[in-house]
Amino acid sequence: MTAPSKSHGRKAIRPTVRPQELMSATPDLHGVWKAKIITLFPSAFPGVLGESLTGKALQEGLWQLETVDLRQFGVGKHRNVDDTPAGGGAGMVLRPDVLGEAIEHTMAGVRGNWPMIYLSPRGRPMDQQMMQSLARADGVTLLCGRFEGVDERVLEHYGIQEVSLGDFVMTGGEIAAQALIDATVRLIPGVLGNQASTEEESFSSGLLEHPQYTRPAEWKGRTIPDVLMSGHHGKVAQWRREMSAEITRSRRPDLWRKLSDDDG
Repeated sequence: MTAPSKSHGRKAIRPTVRPQELMSATPDLHGVWKAKIITLFPSAFPGVLGESLTGKALQEGLWQLETVDLRQFGVGKHRNVDDTPAGGGAGMVLRPDVLGEAIEHTMAGVRGNWPMIYLSPRGRPMDQQMMQSLARADGVTLLCGRFEGVDERVLEHYGIQEVSLGDFVMTGGEIAAQALIDATVRLIPGVLGNQASTEEESFSSGLLEHPQYTRPAEWKGRTIPDVLMSGHHGKVAQWRREMSAEITRSRRPDLWRKLSDDDG
């Protein structure tokens, strides 16, 4: 029997009519944000998500993670999940019948605001606004592609959004999925433990974050700016705003132009 998909966090088994080899131990915590990942490599999760604050929050049930092994839905003796591209060409494409069954199994019983995302280099670039929107959802299902990608009919039929980690190509969507989950989970109340952390960081106001310093006051001849040691909260806040603006203007003129256009 094929090993079941992995789930992480507190667990509760729900009844299912699926055969045992397709059954996953699915955490069922009401009102808790959850990521479902369809992947050929479920062992890649939780990966770095199981460490530090996100890992602690996962164990405490502040968010949930479920992997669905795409190979379980493969066809034939060898559970094939891909085939050659129509029209010819290099590589292999994930089959629509295999993906369709995996998606329907994964989305069974899902309620509320629950987007489906395919990690793809041709998708909308990830940004903070996207993560804030996902954090307000009930959960998200992520499809991790491999090979030359997925059959286009699957994306059309299920209305799947395409999202990109950046303008480059990777061997699969698992790393991008972990990046998306990390950036989203940290916005869930209680995960970071200090809501002010997310309010002052890069992109929260449309600007890049100001420089940060800590002890010792002098290191290799470099000192902490005097204003940060002054104890004057108003001057500190003003310095940080000015530095955020300066860094954004010099490093990300695209963001600076957008802010200027919005203000205008």
